[in-house]
Amino acid sequence: MSMNASEIRQSFITFFENKNHQFVRSSSVVPIDDPSLLFTNAGMNQFKPILLGEKEANPSRAVNSQKCIRVSGKHNDLEEVGVDAFHHTFFEMLGNWSFGDYYKEDAIRWAWEFFTEVLKLDKERLFASVYQEDDEAMDLWQKVTDISPDRILKFGKKANFWEMGETGPCGPCSEIHYYMGEDLSKIDASGVNNTDEYWELWNLVFIQYNRKKDGSLEDLPSKHVDTGAGLERIVSVMQGKRSNYETDLFMPIIEKIEKITSINASENLVPFQVIADHIRMLSFSIADGALPSNEGRGYVLRRILRRAARFGRILDQHEPFLYQLVDTLGKVMGDVFPEILEKQAHIEKVIQAEEKSFNATLDRGIQHFEKLVSQLSAKEIPGNEAFKLYDTYGFPLDLTELMARELDLNVDTKGFDEAMSQQRERAKSAGKFQSNKAFLEWEVISKGKDSHFIGYEHLEGKSHIRKKTELDGKLILVLDQTPFYAESGGQVGDKGIISGDCFELKVEDVKKEGDAFFHFCIGKIPESALESELSCKVDYTYRQSVRLNHSATHLLHSALKHVLGEHVQQAGSLVHTDYLRFDLTHFEKIQQKELIEIEKYVNDRIRNNNKVETILKAFDEAKKEGATALFGEKYGDEVRVVSMGKSSLELCGGTHVQRTGDIGLFKIVEESSLASGVRRIIALTGGTAFDFVQNMSEKLNQVQGQLNCAEDEINERLEKLFSDKKNLEKKLKNRSESGGGEVDELLAQAEKVNTYDLIIAKTTVGDMDEAKNLGDTLASKLKSGMAVLFFEGEKKPGAVILISQDLVAKGLNAGQMGKTIGGFMGGGGGGKPHLATAGGRDKKLVSEAMTKSKTLFEQTLKEIK
Repeated sequence: MSMNASEIRQSFITFFENKNHQFVRSSSVVPIDDPSLLFTNAGMNQFKPILLGEKEANPSRAVNSQKCIRVSGKHNDLEEVGVDAFHHTFFEMLGNWSFGDYYKEDAIRWAWEFFTEVLKLDKERLFASVYQEDDEAMDLWQKVTDISPDRILKFGKKANFWEMGETGPCGPCSEIHYYMGEDLSKIDASGVNNTDEYWELWNLVFIQYNRKKDGSLEDLPSKHVDTGAGLERIVSVMQGKRSNYETDLFMPIIEKIEKITSINASENLVPFQVIADHIRMLSFSIADGALPSNEGRGYVLRRILRRAARFGRILDQHEPFLYQLVDTLGKVMGDVFPEILEKQAHIEKVIQAEEKSFNATLDRGIQHFEKLVSQLSAKEIPGNEAFKLYDTYGFPLDLTELMARELDLNVDTKGFDEAMSQQRERAKSAGKFQSNKAFLEWEVISKGKDSHFIGYEHLEGKSHIRKKTELDGKLILVLDQTPFYAESGGQVGDKGIISGDCFELKVEDVKKEGDAFFHFCIGKIPESALESELSCKVDYTYRQSVRLNHSATHLLHSALKHVLGEHVQQAGSLVHTDYLRFDLTHFEKIQQKELIEIEKYVNDRIRNNNKVETILKAFDEAKKEGATALFGEKYGDEVRVVSMGKSSLELCGGTHVQRTGDIGLFKIVEESSLASGVRRIIALTGGTAFDFVQNMSEKLNQVQGQLNCAEDEINERLEKLFSDKKNLEKKLKNRSESGGGEVDELLAQAEKVNTYDLIIAKTTVGDMDEAKNLGDTLASKLKSGMAVLFFEGEKKPGAVILISQDLVAKGLNAGQMGKTIGGFMGGGGGGKPHLATAGGRDKKLVSEAMTKSKTLFEQTLKEIK
């Protein structure tokens, strides 16, 4: 029976909903609370805390279609993507889970029922595999299904035993395989797990053991089922295709590429398939908050995008074009994953900006690669050259490897890594993605549920300790209930006091691990008080300052969309007691007039004094009403919706003011670039904003006083000062540039006394500094002689006296003559033997002083022997 991808996906979900499974939305492909992962790579990722016993299962049966990305680590099949029929960077994993509920029998029965009765797959093409030691599963396949016994195959640990890691939950698995060949007479069980003719469609994992540090296995108190079925492969089978790329999940994208390039995909299939795959991975990761960058998951995005752009070159695309495919992807998958439609403008802008940036160097990089290859004496590209392609032209190593493979060449990856390490050493910026989760050994004090948060309604409360530990000299407590907010959603954790009989703890921070609140405290608790009732009190002043900034952050987000456009998305935030920081996606500097408009928008909403309302709603209902879901947040089926009037409606678990007027005042103090396409705004609220404005007003008053003008004249006065300064600098530059010519004229006018040059002249310079600059230039050219350069100046006259070094050696002294010449003008003078200055009181005496100076110098030169 022919079904489209949406129908197949929905039939799977509906089937298990009818088996009392609760539908759980796909989690973000950017893991929110698992720093060990760059991307969500399996359906079980969001359920890991349940499997590890860190969180209670609710519901106990679940079904979903999980967005997955696999481009790094042990799941890195990038070289095969687009080349074969079924490897992808992005894919959907259909899954059903049981957490301590049903087990192998129902999992096997329902998998077979769905495939053979709902999808009506040909039983003659199906095989089941089980772990070689799992006799229970072997028996159940024969008991609860009608599969032929000779199609139940046993395999070893590599194929049919699943483990989360070296230690932890694990168990045997059972897989369902499908024969893709055309001739049923050639079906042979030996092909399963050995040839591409047999596709693994579904993996049923039975989690029943815990792997201990010594490698031994122990039974888990509860047994779980974790299944995963690749949607793309199932769609291929259902639509009678031998390749996932021929299905309705990919063909609309490939057809759009054909339209853009005017090339038929059949002429060169691989570039079309690579690009169709990569645009899915890029779009979903960007929609979930990731952005291209030079490290971590951001670098993975950049690698994939540049890989796609290079395949675009094969299709003769030299201008950005990938972004044009986002709209088509939205039409294919937007009904199931609405974030692609909601974030479409943002996704397109990010991809287009990256394409444009890379295109500037791509052609030059390809030229360098071709030149490099033409000069190779061996079949390997040196590591330092591969690094040059990366460092200079932005070629990720795997792109260079791809281009090398096309020419049957290798790349010295070890040499590349060494060059990269050397650069990181120089830059001291090795950005390694690693988990920072500390291993803590807990002392259990009491049993029961923990970390019930009462802090929305109460800043004080009574609590009991569930468990405690110590880290770096601090006491860490987990309580049964708490009024302390744990750091989340960019909002810092609360501070305050936890006290009991004869002791008091200072709560310095509160963080969240899974659903547990960790209270980081200074102080000690007597052993006798561990099981007693404690009093918890949040620091009201601290919480209130944070509230102001958090509520203002919501209004700022709304203002940014209103002023800059709907493409704006939150790329990070920090809600601190002293300030708020908001990172946003925007591809140019926010202009001053826009910042003013943003400030006005926020302050208008503050003055409106709207009531801040919070209500619990179903996630889907909240989204339909227009509530904004923020990047970096994980939402359950029931969400907390915070509204501040019609202009602001967001999903948020943070703490807020009662009315917008409580914020008082909002002031932006900084706007800067954080990364390509990401801007950062820092702002103040309440009393902190008022203090800032007062401080700026005081500084303005000081400037006004220095300029001696009215407040509304400050700009005009400053503009005149800058204009005057510019004119003076220009005048000085002109005089400096013309000084050489003036010196040549002075030398040409020199009189000869005996064999020496004598120069007595009046110049047009305006002050002593200019006169000295002119004198320096003249001194460098006056080989043997004396000179006096007079000027009248704006207020008082002056002169510069020069004596060549040969005459200084004969006893002449410019400093002494400076005193005499200064006296001719009613003043004085002095200086060094070769250069001196003289200043007068009356400009009218300059002509007379020139005459007297000439007489003095002529007599002096005539007396020299």
